[in-house]
Amino acid sequence: MTEEMEDLQDVYPGAGTFKFGDSAEMCNRLNALVRAGTKTASCDALANFQTEPEAMPKLGRCDIATDWDDVPALVTRTVRLEQIRFCDVGEAAALAEGENADLAGWRKDHKAFFERNGGFDPEMLLLFEHFELVEDLADR
Repeated sequence: MTEEMEDLQDVYPGAGTFKFGDSAEMCNRLNALVRAGTKTASCDALANFQTEPEAMPKLGRCDIATDWDDVPALVTRTVRLEQIRFCDVGEAAALAEGENADLAGWRKDHKAFFERNGGFDPEMLLLFEHFELVEDLADR
């Protein structure tokens, strides 16, 4: 663990760490959307948290989003958690992710993401995490 990460763990005890996306380009783009206030939610297959329970977001907890090279980038706080099937995701939840202009675009992009990362099923259960930006670590 780097000294910077240790310092952040002192400031935000119990914080988990994570990356947005599945590539350096996507991670950078999503971090920028959080910084801009456009991205206030994220989702993943609920099944992924069963294999990695320590990665499960917790209501009220702060977590540290890193860049692709594991450098701390952002601190977020989970403000709401929602379990929903992929096929039942509505426009408001999709747009809160900040990545697409409409629900159809969200469905297309997220179907491709899940196909790349373990499999897709329209009935798959997702965990939506709604969050607020607590600190932009680029300012440190």
